[in-house]
Amino acid sequence: MVTTKGEATRAAIVDEALQMASQVGISSLSIGGLASVTGMSKSGLFAHFKSKEQLQLQALTRARKLFVDSVVRPALGVPRGEPRVRKLFEGWLVWEQTAFAGGCIFVTLAAELTDRPGVVRDALVDNERDWLELLGSTAASAVATGEFRSDLDTAQFAFEVHGIKLAHHHATRLMRDPLALERTTAAFESIVAAARPMG
Repeated sequence: MVTTKGEATRAAIVDEALQMASQVGISSLSIGGLASVTGMSKSGLFAHFKSKEQLQLQALTRARKLFVDSVVRPALGVPRGEPRVRKLFEGWLVWEQTAFAGGCIFVTLAAELTDRPGVVRDALVDNERDWLELLGSTAASAVATGEFRSDLDTAQFAFEVHGIKLAHHHATRLMRDPLALERTTAAFESIVAAARPMG
């Protein structure tokens, strides 16, 4: 796929914007602020994004693509059922630790945008719903293979796994808990064990 110079420049700007947003929040992103960090002119940045809101939306779209490439696609490459459930969770842990300086961008934005209605929040909500649906459908595939019990509430399973994700971010980023990863792994294993058939 051919990428124009303009597309490559825009992608580089958005990547820089995401790193900033992971640390200071997406609401703090502005054309002027990004111009000073990237060394570009405000007019040059405006030509790419037109508005602060468009910059924020493109940053969120870029984050979603990176997440799909880093976490979702590798998980779809392993057998369905529990192996895929595990791969999704393990992929998210790596994403949380390595993708952005401030950790998982989606958790950071969720805390920031909870009470701020608008198109950026709406886009984030759509993204989080897709993630929960993916976790649920992946758990359902483990039900279909017989690895999880037939009466498993897959939406509840997704909710609890997502909760571990939020707890891990909190323990790691805010509390600086040295046992955060160990506790996260133990919590995940507990949920998976409870999802398996009895006996």
